[in-house]
Amino acid sequence: MKNKRQKGLPMYPGALSTYSLLTCFIFIEVGLIIAQSIYLARAITLLFQKMPIEDVFIDIGFFFIAFILRYILTHVEGIIAQKHSDQVSTYLREQLLYQYFHQPSTDVQKIGTGHLVQLLMEGIAHVKTYVEIIGIRMIKTVIVPVFIVLYVFFVDRSSAYILIFTVPIIIMFMILLGLAAEKMADKQYVTYTRLANHFVDSLKGLETLAFLGKSKVHGRRIEKVSNDYRKTTMKTLRIAFLSSFALDFFTSLSIAFVAVGLGLRLIDGTILLLPALTILLLAPEYFSPIKQIGKDFHATLDGQVAMAEINDWLASERNLTASTKQVEERVKTVALNNIGVTIEERPILEGINVRVDRGFVAILGESGAGKTTLLQLLAGRIDPTEGDFRVNNSMWDTLHDASWFDQIAYIPQHPYIFPVSLADNIRFYEPAASDEHVLEIVQQIGLQSLVDSFPNGIHEKIGEGGRTISGGQEQRVALARALLSNKQIILLDEPTAHLDIETEYEIKQLILEHFYDKFVFITTHRLHWVKNSTQIIWVDEGKVGACGEHDALLQQNEAYHLFFDEQRGDGSA
Repeated sequence: MKNKRQKGLPMYPGALSTYSLLTCFIFIEVGLIIAQSIYLARAITLLFQKMPIEDVFIDIGFFFIAFILRYILTHVEGIIAQKHSDQVSTYLREQLLYQYFHQPSTDVQKIGTGHLVQLLMEGIAHVKTYVEIIGIRMIKTVIVPVFIVLYVFFVDRSSAYILIFTVPIIIMFMILLGLAAEKMADKQYVTYTRLANHFVDSLKGLETLAFLGKSKVHGRRIEKVSNDYRKTTMKTLRIAFLSSFALDFFTSLSIAFVAVGLGLRLIDGTILLLPALTILLLAPEYFSPIKQIGKDFHATLDGQVAMAEINDWLASERNLTASTKQVEERVKTVALNNIGVTIEERPILEGINVRVDRGFVAILGESGAGKTTLLQLLAGRIDPTEGDFRVNNSMWDTLHDASWFDQIAYIPQHPYIFPVSLADNIRFYEPAASDEHVLEIVQQIGLQSLVDSFPNGIHEKIGEGGRTISGGQEQRVALARALLSNKQIILLDEPTAHLDIETEYEIKQLILEHFYDKFVFITTHRLHWVKNSTQIIWVDEGKVGACGEHDALLQQNEAYHLFFDEQRGDGSA
């Protein structure tokens, strides 16, 4: 697999002003480099000519002034580059997370959850390193050698020609070794991506593997993938060390050519000591940016690949854009017209034709029938491969739209509790909500006793690194999020499937009490929900087997009646 790379100066927000400022500072720096070489050469020449040390103090002083100013300027350049790279990493992380939550889940599945996590953590760190290094290095590589060789050209043309003609030789070897290193780095990145996805998949299926007695076999597979990554890493490092050695060797050899030429002409008397020493001091500075960018090439290989993948992901045509539709103030009906969903050439839903009116809509079906896929369609997380939607009187090709997202609140089986305060968790949909409003929702949803037990009340940290809460309390927090947001469409994905009977009853009563005036869709295999539903959608093997009121379906649809009896017999009621 050949990874696409993005090379050159990365242009993210703030890049133009940062590079312009760095360019100005580097112009000043190259002036200081030439100045410190001139004054140091003057001081050495005067001392060689047996001038009193007092007469050399001025040149030594100017040398130290130029040296210190250059050091300060280099430090400032590093701070500017680091600040910009921090801004870029924050920007990319925010954009990736935003895209993850607003991207159709089929697109997320294509990239792989493990790979996406890798991009968020390792990938952005590599891009940060690339942005921090490459901005300074590329500008210096253009400016510093050019201005040094121009100065040398006016001092001694022969030395300038040597400096100019040795650069293509170094670049040629850099390209040859760089191609080998790039090939190895690509192979390493592919292995690392496979390892990341494999690791996440293993975590998801760990309980199942242990139950089936396959954990040891799977452990050996993980070991094999890990060893493959270790081997490719070591091969990449060997190439990197070899190329660094070759780069040092050829730059040292080029400086030696300049030094030998100057030495021979000093003996012949065709050049004076002062310009010869100045050129000799400038020669390492001339090659330093070229040498440094060659070394940094290996440190930025992963950054190039990660940056290309992140940019491709952010620039995807199916990313969330400004809405071209507007949801009316109150959604009264939602219709699915001949909807079909195919994932990786496998049909999941086919020919879904259903119209649901505002109220409490229960989506029933056996495991794997397509209930969750249907809910994800309604959440805009999956785009249909055929068919369209009709919201009231407006036709939509997809519900993956900003204006639709503004109307919905989603409550999954296992709500995620962020490692922040209870109040901030409840403010998920409404970050600007006041503490008074949060406390009002806390009382409504039955979390007051929990809040009273916390020393810091609603500002107590929960989740990872904070207070642990029960599954029922997690569901209450999720319900509180939806209540605080005042969304008109509530999507519930088996919200009581893994709760004990008492907690399930309490959560159900809260849902019925607080969402009675909402448009509620709930996927469930618990038959007791049908008694509280205004409409039933029965999904059977990817198709709508029946749709309507429960009592009517029992009388008119024999297949639904049979399904209901079977599920009730299994204890699902």
